[in-house]
Amino acid sequence: MDDLKRYEELVKTIEYHNDFYYNQDDPKISDYEYDMMMKELKKIEKDHPEFVTPNSPTQHVGGSAKREAGVLVRHRVPMLSLQDVFSKEEVQEFVESMQETLVDPVFVVEYKIDGLSMALRYENGLLTTAITRGDGIIQGEDVTVNAKVIKDVKNKLKEPIEYLEVRGEVYMTNEAFDKVNEIQELNNKKTFANPRNCAAGTLRQLDSRITKQRNLSMFIFNIQDIRGKEITSHSQGYEYLKIQGMKVIDNYQICHSFEEVWKAIEMIGESRDQLGYDIDGAVVKIDSYAQRQQLGQTAKVPRWAVAYKYPPEEKETKLLDIELSVGRTGRITPTAIFEPVRLCGTTVSRATLHNQDFIDSLDVRLGDTIIVYKSGEIIPKVKGVNKDKRPAGSVPYQIGNTCPVCGAPTYQEEGTVDIKCSNPTCPSKLVRNVVNFVGRDAMDIKGFGLSYVETLIDQGYIHDVSDIYILKDKRQELLDKKVIGLVKSTDNLLNAIEKSKENDATKVLTALGISNIGKSAAKSLMKKFKTMDQLMNASYEQLIEVNDIGDTSAQILIDYFKDEKNKEIIHKLEHYGLKMEIEDTQSSSILENMTFVVTGTLPTLSRKEAATLIENNGGKVSGSVSKKTTYLLAGENAGSKLTKAQSLNIPVLTEEMFMEMIKS
Repeated sequence: MDDLKRYEELVKTIEYHNDFYYNQDDPKISDYEYDMMMKELKKIEKDHPEFVTPNSPTQHVGGSAKREAGVLVRHRVPMLSLQDVFSKEEVQEFVESMQETLVDPVFVVEYKIDGLSMALRYENGLLTTAITRGDGIIQGEDVTVNAKVIKDVKNKLKEPIEYLEVRGEVYMTNEAFDKVNEIQELNNKKTFANPRNCAAGTLRQLDSRITKQRNLSMFIFNIQDIRGKEITSHSQGYEYLKIQGMKVIDNYQICHSFEEVWKAIEMIGESRDQLGYDIDGAVVKIDSYAQRQQLGQTAKVPRWAVAYKYPPEEKETKLLDIELSVGRTGRITPTAIFEPVRLCGTTVSRATLHNQDFIDSLDVRLGDTIIVYKSGEIIPKVKGVNKDKRPAGSVPYQIGNTCPVCGAPTYQEEGTVDIKCSNPTCPSKLVRNVVNFVGRDAMDIKGFGLSYVETLIDQGYIHDVSDIYILKDKRQELLDKKVIGLVKSTDNLLNAIEKSKENDATKVLTALGISNIGKSAAKSLMKKFKTMDQLMNASYEQLIEVNDIGDTSAQILIDYFKDEKNKEIIHKLEHYGLKMEIEDTQSSSILENMTFVVTGTLPTLSRKEAATLIENNGGKVSGSVSKKTTYLLAGENAGSKLTKAQSLNIPVLTEEMFMEMIKS
């Protein structure tokens, strides 16, 4: 068969299967078979570009179309954020200020969906472009390929209107989110923290089939621009969009007074648990477009709307147990185990209780009804106890005087609230030390998970972290006893261990797990001392000259390097081939004395790549925003760090601005 005939046959066959997959949700072949056909089609198109037509599955959505990452589109209308308010008084102040400024203003109150914003552009009734919020002012990322497979996005309107741009929120229902995480777990992949994060990652997938599988949803909440149709108000706009087949927030409330507005906000708050998807507030906005135009906007927010943010969702649940764990430094951490409750889109059943002081401050007891919430809508936390529901006969909880793992006596470290195990060879300490050593921020040994760590320690192969590097000498024994698994699993792990020797001394220092010495401090120390030997012999006075190193950290380092056992481990690691010095990779000093925080999803760079660029140009990367922050490098879905930076008047850079900075 000649290439043209094969090409035409492939186009026809793939389109046939696209219909079953995308339109009928009933695929007739496996993903692998489909991918092989697409691969063959792309090869023929590469060899014969003259064959390519607009009807090819590679040229439109409906095949395994791959969107190109990082393609930016300029905003025609800014996608501004909203001014947040947190109290009844602030809502009243907004409503009254509108009533003073405008003639008989009408308010709309509606859900604030917890998702990510996307704008859709239609020309002559056809969807042409879908854009993420990006920086909100200048540009966003082109996600048209993926938007077209979201069930709520109309590819064609009922009327061929000249031009329409709408803005909406892409989100994931709780049911869809649970299914995605179930599949992630079955495939031994990391689960998503909440529906919003999952929706954001799904919309930016390079393979539109994954976007389709994950079942995103979308509500339209604003007309950004319209030509060829006269629309004078938000509520009228909603009715028009519904006629066009669009999904809008149709249970909005029309209000004429503060009392009506507040009642609507309360009603929305009471319905949150029954919606089946997450909302993080209620939006109060002026209905009339003419009045909106009269009010205008600031550089960041429109003056005609505010977003009321509800207090963090709280649930009561029964405390079943307090689980004690021993960390790599010997610190004993209590964790509350409670009856599962759903918070912010996920089911939770555990939360840290930090230490004995925290337990005492809340008077937490076994069997109590505790109040839990999610910090930042991600991390479960215990807020307090409903003492009215406390069972009779309960007693205050104490961590105890013996280690829960090895039974050795515990002690309270001077000047801290930490209770620690006194046994230097406590098995739990060793497990945590090794897990820290092989982790991503340390030696980054791929595939060296907790189960392997525990097995190798239990069977006597690892007594300290240096033993990791002599496992290769015991390969046959590991295979004979099936300690790790079959040949492939064993060799993959041993090869990953060998590859980790390419890391420089900064990674090694981080991996040692010295208290107070994380990756940032390790970088500062190695930048100053260059070699591990010079660091080990540094004086207290030399150490406190280093950025990130205070009195406490300096003394911890002195004590650590005095310990003969620690010195022995470091010398063994060096003997086994680990690098104990750093190479000067700094390409310029243009960012010297500048501290950056990187947040959100950047168009082309990963956060790790951005951090490397900053450090290679003399800058420093921090994990949190403070008055010491010089710049915030922000991408899409920047969240609370962006809010804090704006409140501190810290300059915010887009990726494009940052790249221009280091080029100059």
